[in-house]
Amino acid sequence: MHTNVKALLLLALLLPIQQSFAAYNIGPDDVLRISVYGHDDLRTESRVSADGRITFPLIGEIAVSGKSTMELEEDIAVKLIGGGFIHDAQVNATVLTHVSQQVSVLGYANRPGRYPLDSDSSIIDLIAMAGGIHELGDNKVLITRTINGKPQRQKLNLLDYLEDANSISPFKMHQGDVVYVPKAPLFYIYGEVQHPGSYRIEPGISVERALPIGGGLTLRGTENGIIIKRKNGSGVLQDVDVELGDTVLKDDVIYVGERWF
Repeated sequence: MHTNVKALLLLALLLPIQQSFAAYNIGPDDVLRISVYGHDDLRTESRVSADGRITFPLIGEIAVSGKSTMELEEDIAVKLIGGGFIHDAQVNATVLTHVSQQVSVLGYANRPGRYPLDSDSSIIDLIAMAGGIHELGDNKVLITRTINGKPQRQKLNLLDYLEDANSISPFKMHQGDVVYVPKAPLFYIYGEVQHPGSYRIEPGISVERALPIGGGLTLRGTENGIIIKRKNGSGVLQDVDVELGDTVLKDDVIYVGERWF
């Protein structure tokens, strides 16, 4: 499968981190829609001010920053009933735009940066906003989320869950999340090949399969002259004799020699 096609497929699903999180809190510049059942004249759309307030009919200014929509609904209902305006106020509050909610995308995304999200934003939405994963981006992404003041990290291999599309729900993003897309493991191919250079490693790729990725052999190249330079435990490159069916490892340097006749 072509690398770019696979990279797009990898964006389709992500295993949810097994953690329950509270609803989004309202923040400055968020846009709210508030309605009261049976009172269409009280239906409003308001942008939260820089100091975290909105103005609502009959009540006036209300501090909303830091509250969930459920807390805001209760707050407005109490004020409407307590002020004698409505006997049984049934309030519904929805955040139309979560401008205050931002997450970061770092590493090998096409457009890394900070992005706003709403309560339904998933990892798919976020990566799409960031322009997708770069062709050299890894299949594994690192999600960092702060819970009770402590960062929690989990590395997810998208390939592991790609086949479980029907049973895995998209991972929902949360304010302050950081998604890091590392550089994919690479191998290098040089010598008598059409397109020498660095290429991402696909799972279980063999030397034989790696050769076409480099464009195949030149007319002077020979499969009998292939040597792999591989790092030992000390990080020093050493020559390794290989068979065509041997697996290519991270940072392997494949050198294709020239035929003698």
